[in-house]
Amino acid sequence: MPPEAGAGTPPALIVDPTEPWSGLVSGRAIAGVVWAPLVRREDARGWFTKVFQHSVLSEDGADPRIAEAYLSQSTRGVVRGLHFQVPPHHHAKTVTVVEGAVFDVIVDLRAGSPTEGAVACYRLDAERPARLHLPAGTAHGFQAVSDHATMLYLVSTEHAPDHDTGVRFDSAGISWPIEPVVVSERDAGLPPLGGFESPFGPAGEPRSGTR
Repeated sequence: MPPEAGAGTPPALIVDPTEPWSGLVSGRAIAGVVWAPLVRREDARGWFTKVFQHSVLSEDGADPRIAEAYLSQSTRGVVRGLHFQVPPHHHAKTVTVVEGAVFDVIVDLRAGSPTEGAVACYRLDAERPARLHLPAGTAHGFQAVSDHATMLYLVSTEHAPDHDTGVRFDSAGISWPIEPVVVSERDAGLPPLGGFESPFGPAGEPRSGTR
């Protein structure tokens, strides 16, 4: 399991990229981020995995609301992110990989958070299923490290195009495992993290004076 938030920066784990594996790869555990393995039950028919359970997320202290769900598919080397929605349409997000594997990145943008500015990098692999819950006020992105990767997102507010934004994928000091081969025009045009004025308070709520 990942170290407790505030425990300092753990050393990077040496992970064989050819092996199915999920968990914290490098960086610092972020307050409110919950990584948890999922149980896969297999038999002659195939396999079955429960991705979401309201009561379990609530017990973890995570936001269990779901307003929308998305699927995305990416090919190896594709980078998506780093995305978030600003208040009043800020949201928590729960993600899992249902095909392939990704290098998943979270950046804590919450002013006054005990892990403000921290970057946490996880590997999510469909062969070792796990879910990752991100609180409001964090930026999210990932890179596909398998030939194809399909990610499921569950978010607590509906998409609000005028409040949907992000910071550049190459502005947070992230060591992407593969040289990014495809980045959308929109993501390439996002502002850098440096100089970003956070609209989020320490718990992901709107900061005083922001809309």
